[in-house]
Amino acid sequence: MSDWLMLSFSPLLMIALVALLNAFTFPRLRPKPQLETSPFISVIIPMRNEARQVGATLRSLLAQDYPHFEIILLDDQSEDDSVEVAKAVAQGDPRLRIIHGALLPPGWLGKNWACHQAAQHARGDYLLFSDADVRWHPQALTALVVEAQRTKADLLTCWPTQETVSWGERLTVPLMAFTILGYLPVLAVHYLPFRVFAAAMGQCLLFRRESYEKIGGHLAVRQRVVEDMAFAYAVKRAGLRLRACDANGLLRTRMYFNWQEVRHGFAKNILAGHGNSVLFLLFSTFLHWWLFVIPWGLALIYRSWQAAMFAALGVLTRMLTAVISRQRARDALLLPLSVLLMTVIAANSLWQRWRGQGMWKGRKITT
Repeated sequence: MSDWLMLSFSPLLMIALVALLNAFTFPRLRPKPQLETSPFISVIIPMRNEARQVGATLRSLLAQDYPHFEIILLDDQSEDDSVEVAKAVAQGDPRLRIIHGALLPPGWLGKNWACHQAAQHARGDYLLFSDADVRWHPQALTALVVEAQRTKADLLTCWPTQETVSWGERLTVPLMAFTILGYLPVLAVHYLPFRVFAAAMGQCLLFRRESYEKIGGHLAVRQRVVEDMAFAYAVKRAGLRLRACDANGLLRTRMYFNWQEVRHGFAKNILAGHGNSVLFLLFSTFLHWWLFVIPWGLALIYRSWQAAMFAALGVLTRMLTAVISRQRARDALLLPLSVLLMTVIAANSLWQRWRGQGMWKGRKITT
């Protein structure tokens, strides 16, 4: 068992050190930012069957203190009353334009097609792509623009603070922050050109217009399930400036509302997030069991204090990333259960891959 512990120590310690480094270096949006110039911003939101959340999102956007922006809401063939909810909230506000999207053509995924259509109507110097379930603090848009100007970013991506309520959400959704903060040093994202150090969050992508057009816009990622990562790779490949930040509570979202939504939502992305490689996903699953589940079993079965220390290091690292991203630190104590649930999601994704397709918001998608 000592050999296993020595083999496990290096990757686990590296994850912990990266998380600790990011705790001090990962930029955060600043409350009460000082705005020097105010370029015109086009806020682009694709919407499909979002009646549950789009009202709160639009109310928060229309309450922004930023002086120069428009909102382009692209209705992507919604089958609920999303459009009626949006119109009721806007009450004729000229900053909001609702555009009815065309039918999905072959060779496109729904969200990418919706964003592509909306971008054709945008007038902004910057294009901000967000989601219909992201809510904005009144100073959030100003803070985002200030950060983009400060960093001279061609693409500034921001991780909204994730709200979780049900246990299915609490045990899985914060693992996004755990992955970014524990596995990806933000300084490398900002200053190294290599593709492996690229990351982006599709809930908030702020492009310089010319940079978006230079990399081909959504046309270039039309078939990519994780289009945000595809954009991050494209920005690095083009030699442009990619910058990332944490919303620090100024942007908030609740992605899912129960375990079923969590399972289907993450299953849609998890294989694509592993480069559509089944072997890579299997390796990743095994690695997470190796690092965050097996030490607990060894500690209990063999009463090993070394294994207990490794188990504790994993939990403490997960706690640190929870504190950084404004999640519940105590949920980290259930990290082995979180890994188990992600294994179920991975299995679901592989099942969809074997069938040749998955479903999302009533549409078939290729996995």
